[in-house]
Amino acid sequence: MAIAERTAETTWEGALARGRGTIDGGSGAIEGMPVTWASRTERPDGLTSPEELAASAHSSCFAMALALRLGEHKAVPERLTVAATVTLDEVGGVPTIVSSALRVRGRVPDLDADGFRKAVDEAAGLCPVSRLFAGAKITVDAELESK
Repeated sequence: MAIAERTAETTWEGALARGRGTIDGGSGAIEGMPVTWASRTERPDGLTSPEELAASAHSSCFAMALALRLGEHKAVPERLTVAATVTLDEVGGVPTIVSSALRVRGRVPDLDADGFRKAVDEAAGLCPVSRLFAGAKITVDAELESK
């Protein structure tokens, strides 16, 4: 049996270049979120894109994985900030998500930089979204903040 299943549905109207879609999540947290090809490849103008949603999934998943690993090392974070930049590029003439770059900052009392880096490395192998992106280049820039 699965640990969790979540759903989202996109309704699209029109051709790609001028069409529009809306995204609705099964939880109700995402409702009527607009998306267009232009918001994906040009300027967001307040709309989202699959890459932004993938980045939010990756950053939140990694933050949870890191919080778990830190807790297992008896180091509870005061704050973790994880930013993800997901890149869409052309590969063989086909748009492809090619990378996710994570920027991790943490304020963790009683933990040194080596301990933080170890927990970050462990989280990288634990995060399910990182494993989903296994074919993409994933980089992690991590820094333990001063207390």
